[in-house]
Formats: sequence, C-alpha cells, structure tokens
Amino acid sequence: MVSSKFTEMMFESRNVVKLALGMSLLTAVFFVVYQAQINPLYLVPRASRGVSDLSSAAVPSSISDTREAKLQKVLNCAAMDDKTVILTTLNEAWATPGSILDLFLESFRIGNKTQRLLRHLVIVALDQKAYDRCLDVHFHCLVLTTEGADFSEEAYFMTPDYLKMMWRRIDFLRTVLEMGFNFIFTDADIMWFRNPTLHFYPDADFQISCDRFNGNSYDANNMPNGGFNYVKSNNRTIEFYKFWYNSRMTYPGRHDQDVLNKIKKNSFISKLGLTMRFLDTAYFGGLCEPSRDLNVVCTMHANCCYGLDSKLQDLGLMLEDWRKFMALTPELKLSRHASWRVPHNCSLSSYRRVRTKKKVPEQVKS
Repeated sequence: MVSSKFTEMMFESRNVVKLALGMSLLTAVFFVVYQAQINPLYLVPRASRGVSDLSSAAVPSSISDTREAKLQKVLNCAAMDDKTVILTTLNEAWATPGSILDLFLESFRIGNKTQRLLRHLVIVALDQKAYDRCLDVHFHCLVLTTEGADFSEEAYFMTPDYLKMMWRRIDFLRTVLEMGFNFIFTDADIMWFRNPTLHFYPDADFQISCDRFNGNSYDANNMPNGGFNYVKSNNRTIEFYKFWYNSRMTYPGRHDQDVLNKIKKNSFISKLGLTMRFLDTAYFGGLCEPSRDLNVVCTMHANCCYGLDSKLQDLGLMLEDWRKFMALTPELKLSRHASWRVPHNCSLSSYRRVRTKKKVPEQVKS
C-alpha cells in the first residue's frame, strides 16, 4: 500500500511538473506574440532591417557614394509604389522610452487604417543614441549626423546648433528629391489618425500644413508650418529646395520656417512654375488651430507648445481622446460632437511669451 501511494504521489508530481512546464511555455509564447504586436521588429534581426549611417562630414567621394547607396537602399525598402516615403527626424531627447517617439508610433497603430503606413516610415536619427533606439522599435532607420554639432539633448530654440539642425534637414530633403523620391515629411510630435494622402492636392508640387489656415489653399498669406509637408520629386521642387536652403544666407540667423515665410511670394518660385498649396487644418490640425471634427481629422500637431513635458502630456491626451472616439458606435460617432481636450498643458499664451525669449528648449520648431 505504501508503494502504491508513493507511485501515485510520483505520478501526481510529474503531472504538476508537466503542467508547470506547459504553463511556462504558453507564457513564453504569449510574451513573444505580445511583443511582436507592440513592436513588429521583435523577431527581426537588426542586420536584416533597412538601416544606414549618414554623415555631413567631408569624406572621400568613394565613401560618399557608399553612403548614398545605403540611403538609396533604405528609401527603396520603405517606398510606396509611387516612390513616396514618409520621413521624420528626432534626437535622443525625443527617442527615449516613454517620450515623443513612442507616442508617434502608437498613433499609427491605433489610427484608422494607418498601421500599414509604418512600413513606409523612415526615422532619421540626429544622434547615435536616437539611432540605437530606432533600431529597437522600427524597421527603417537612418542616422544623420552634423559635423561639429551635438543634437542628443533638447536643442535650444534659435541657437547655432538648432539652426544647423534645421538647415541640415532641408538639405537632406533636397537629396531625397534628387534621388527621385517623393516624401511626406512629418515632425514626430504629429499624431497620425487617418491616411493623409487622401486629402493631398493632386496638382501641387509642394503642399504644407498651417498654423493658421484662411480657407484658401492657394493663398500664400496662410501661415505655413514646416512640420508637415508633401513634396513631389521633380525639377521644380529640387530647384525650390536649393533656393530655400541658399536663402539662409540672405536671411542669416533665421530658421527654415521663417525663411519660407520670407520667400514664399518670391518671383523665383513663380518662374520655376512651382505649384504651392496650403493644407486645411480641418484635416491637418494642431494645437494652434485644432481639427474640430474627429470624423475627418488626419493628423494633429503639438505646435504652439513650449517644452517637452507639456508636449508629452497633451499628446497623451490626444491619444486618449482618439481611443474614446474610436470606441463609439458608428451612429454615436456621427451624432455626438466629439472634441479634443487639448490644448491643455500647452498654453498658447505661454507659448507666445517664450517665443520672444532666447534659448528656449525645443527639439524642433513648433
């Protein structure tokens, strides 16, 4: 009888061990599946992704050619059928876990049919740590360093390093156009809720979002914001970007958006035959002028906002408001007047005050 009980106990022990092992295996499988859902790259080796290292430092032509080939490879991997890529730039301050980058990518995942657009997004890191973080969370990564400048911390608004960063970006975008790629440039503090391409103007060479939109998409008196634009690759846009970049010498000490406001009515642009149009804030809104109808909004920008903490809090509210809206039934979405709770932490009055001061900490202009 003792032997029988011992055998029974051993049998039960083995069953417990098998059950424990089974539960551990099941937990591991669920963990991998979960990680793959929140990060599509969890199962993809870094070496197989579209990544590249670019630098503005003077290098021999053979090395420069190699870097151009790497850029070409990344863009080819990310491009849509019409050779359009989505581009954003960020530094370490915006790339750390829990910062702007995580909210930016989350908006694609919870947006209305926007998750598939992530395959066309190229993240351009402005420092090595931002690049390393990109490799952990995304598929297409570039690192674009600027000789003699360190952009890993929050860049101070209108300081020499800030201006170098902004103008380096314009020069880089010109390179993308010269390689034959159209691009949608988006700041990382812009949340994507719907596919914006459905609201682009088919006749425009260059179209850009606005801080304030006056209702006329052709009117150069609109106040453009360089944080979001769609540009087609052709001779007109390439020459326009060269003109824009060279105009930094005509207007020294100004950033790219200020210079664009100076040159947008220049006769040179008319002679180029460039068609410039301004995007309606009903679809492409921001904290300066929010998109009021959540049934049509495509993107929302944390513009007119001072400080990283304020941006993070208001962007978080945006995502919460969007989730609540998406949880409504189709009937309620149409019948209820859903609205944003932002700007909340981003105060327009404080934003205007700090814009008049020097060395205001911002990663990119708003």
